[in-house]
Amino acid sequence: MTHGMRTDTHSSYLDERRDWRDSATRYALLPLRVFLGVTFIYAGLDKLTDSAFMKDSGSGSIGDMMRTVRDSSAIPALVDLALKNPVGFGYAIAFGELAVGIGTLIGLLARLAALGGALISLSLWLTVSWASDPYYYGNDLAYLMAWLPLVLAGASVFSLDAVLRARRGQRAGGYR
Repeated sequence: MTHGMRTDTHSSYLDERRDWRDSATRYALLPLRVFLGVTFIYAGLDKLTDSAFMKDSGSGSIGDMMRTVRDSSAIPALVDLALKNPVGFGYAIAFGELAVGIGTLIGLLARLAALGGALISLSLWLTVSWASDPYYYGNDLAYLMAWLPLVLAGASVFSLDAVLRARRGQRAGGYR
């Protein structure tokens, strides 16, 4: 017999705080997902609609930008590879940014999309913004770091991945 021993270890007030913290934790990456998704969609569309950017040479072209950063990049061979077909490289980056942005924003294959975003950011950091001095003036490194939590965690809320996961769980439950 317990003789009136209390079995609950915390009050309902603490339960409410825990629920708030659990919710905050659950939604913590959502603002980052929205920001990166919208930013990469915008970056891809900006490249695709900029007539000066998608050219081999000329002011504001992908070709001139790549030639300008070639000698100051961490991996000049990567720039040389892009310079074999600067317009093709520009389209690859633009469509890659669109795919990454859309996947991240809607949460479809979110970890894969985030990995793509991290790889794009890494390649841009090692080429375009490598010579930034001090290093934190180059934004590509910050984008690379911003992608890493999404690579690790994916998109657990407001995502097609979550919807698909729930459907698989329902089907698996029905076959037991």
